[in-house]
Amino acid sequence: MEHFFTLTPDRLLASVERALGSRATGRAFALNSLENRVYEIELEERDPVVAKFYRPGRWSRDAILDEHRFLAELVAAEVPAVAPLALVGGETLAASDDGILFALFPKVRGRLLIELSDTQLAQVGRLLGRMHNVGASSVARHRRTLTVEEWGRRSLETVLASGMLDDALRDRYRAVAESLLRAIEPLLDGVPAHRVHGDCHLGNVLWRDDAAFFVDFDDTCVAPAVQDVWLVVRGRDEEAERQREILLAGYQQMRAFDRATLRLIEPLRALRMIHYSAWIVRRWQDPTFPRAFPGFGAARHWVEEIGDLDEQLSRIVG
Repeated sequence: MEHFFTLTPDRLLASVERALGSRATGRAFALNSLENRVYEIELEERDPVVAKFYRPGRWSRDAILDEHRFLAELVAAEVPAVAPLALVGGETLAASDDGILFALFPKVRGRLLIELSDTQLAQVGRLLGRMHNVGASSVARHRRTLTVEEWGRRSLETVLASGMLDDALRDRYRAVAESLLRAIEPLLDGVPAHRVHGDCHLGNVLWRDDAAFFVDFDDTCVAPAVQDVWLVVRGRDEEAERQREILLAGYQQMRAFDRATLRLIEPLRALRMIHYSAWIVRRWQDPTFPRAFPGFGAARHWVEEIGDLDEQLSRIVG
């Protein structure tokens, strides 16, 4: 893991050159990513590429290849997504001399929009429907399934074992989280699931020439379709409900959607909150994380988190 924290320019450039069979100019720009190490690499005789070095221990080779297969299927179906490039030998995944797995992607420029117009929401809805048609057409045997056990209980165990809560707050956090997980589990039981983006917030939906495309499938998982839907429109108020209806109207032009699963938005939101806290805890020894989350772990943070989870519980059980 220490090789990942000290991934130097000469090592990453040598890895990229060997995998692609092209010489780099020596210019490499670090891109914003907490989970992986991502760089834009300038090449001498071809367009620049984006190199994604996967965090060791998070995904197996087979799990990453499941992500790559999903992306290849999306591109084949003309769903706008950025798929990895074929490397020397035809594979899409390589390893550095240190054993760090990496893939190379074309450099695709796009802009991020924090708010979408009704026309844009309908477009994203249609694209999500097409994405889910592809997602449901095959399986991802090595990707995680979004379950209470995987996202909830394992995450709760990680947080409780972290030593980042004092005893009083630890007991309060455990009590509300366990109550939430008991309430959520029967709601997810038997709900159809398939491959989804998994982290389809607006930061992963980019725009070019008024056309949307999807990036960063690192969190691809097997989950109900509503997981991607609620992440595009995350609010709870009347305006969010109106926007979600526009999104779903577009979606249903391409794929049927079970509106009964909208009841899962608050349970899925609660699972994401617990899962997110555990993700930060697991990464706390990475020096970038304390800088990125300076208030995390303080008593005030946990008091607010407990309050937010308690609110989720009230929304789910009434």
